[in-house]
Amino acid sequence: MILSFFSLLLALALDYRFAEPKKYHPLVGFGNYVDFLQQKLNHPGNSRAQLLSGAAAALLAIVPIVGLIIIVQHSMPAFINIFIDAGLLYLCIGWSSLQQHAKAIYEELRINQLELARTKLGWIVSRETNQLNSTQVAQASVESILENSSDALFATIFWFLVAGVEGAVLHRLVNTLDAMWGYKTNKFLYFGRFSAYFDDALNYIPARLTAYGMVFCASTIEQGKKALICWRTQAKDCSSPNGGVVMTAGAGALSVRLSDGAYYKGENNGEWQPKPAMGCGEPAQMDSISESLELVRRTLLFWLFSIGGLVFVL
Repeated sequence: MILSFFSLLLALALDYRFAEPKKYHPLVGFGNYVDFLQQKLNHPGNSRAQLLSGAAAALLAIVPIVGLIIIVQHSMPAFINIFIDAGLLYLCIGWSSLQQHAKAIYEELRINQLELARTKLGWIVSRETNQLNSTQVAQASVESILENSSDALFATIFWFLVAGVEGAVLHRLVNTLDAMWGYKTNKFLYFGRFSAYFDDALNYIPARLTAYGMVFCASTIEQGKKALICWRTQAKDCSSPNGGVVMTAGAGALSVRLSDGAYYKGENNGEWQPKPAMGCGEPAQMDSISESLELVRRTLLFWLFSIGGLVFVL
C-alpha cells in the first residue's frame, strides 16, 4: 500500500507538471481502435443482436489492453512497477487538463468574449453551446468540472487503490467507451448499452465518495449541510445515476444553482430540454468556475490525507 501511495503521488505530480500529453496520447489511439470496432460490429438489426455486438466490441477493446498490463506487471520487480504504475496512472488522470479547459472558459467570460467561451465549453461537453448566454456557459462549466472531477480524477484514484493500475486503466477505458458509445440515439441505443451500464457500475461508489468529500470540504458547515440536502433531495431526479450525485452535492457546497436545461445534440432538433433542479441559491456565474475548481482541490487534498492516514496506520 505504501508503494501504491507513492505511485499515486508521483502520478499526480506528473499530471501537475506536464498535464495531458498534447501529442500521441494513448487514448487517442484507443479511440481510433474503438471507432474501428464500432464500424465493423455496429450493424442495424434487432435490439438483442446489437446488445450482444456492443458487449463483444467493448470486451475486444478492453481485455487485450488490461491483460497486457497484468502480464507486464507480473514480470517486473516491485521497484520497477512503482514507476510503471505512476506512468500509466498519470495517463489515466485528467485533472490538470480539466483545469486548463475550465480556466480558458473563465478567461473568455472575464473579457466578455461569449462566442469564444461557448466554443471552448463545447470542447468539454457533448451538447450544443452556441445558443447559451454567459450565465448558462458558467453553469455548464461548473457542471462539467464537478462531474468530470469524479470521472477523470477521483474514480481513477479509487480503482487504482482497489485494483491496482489495471483497475485504473480499466476504468479509464470503460469511461472512454461510454463517452463514445453511450448515447441514446438509434445508432448507439443498444450497441452502447453494455458500456454505459459498465461505466455506471464502476463509478457508483467513487461518485458517492466524491460527493461526501465535497460535503466535508465545503467552505462552511452551513454550505456542507446544503450540499448534503441537495444531494439527498435532487440527485434521484437526475438522468445520470452518478453525475447527478456529484453535481447536486457540489452545487450545494458552492450554494449555486446549475443549468435548468440544455440543448442536446441530435435530440429534438436542438430544442431546449429542461433538466431537474441542481443546487440552491443564485445561478452559477463566472466566478463560480474558480470556486468549483477550488472545491475539487480541497476534496483531492482531503482524499490524499485520508488515504495517507489509512496507509500508514494499516
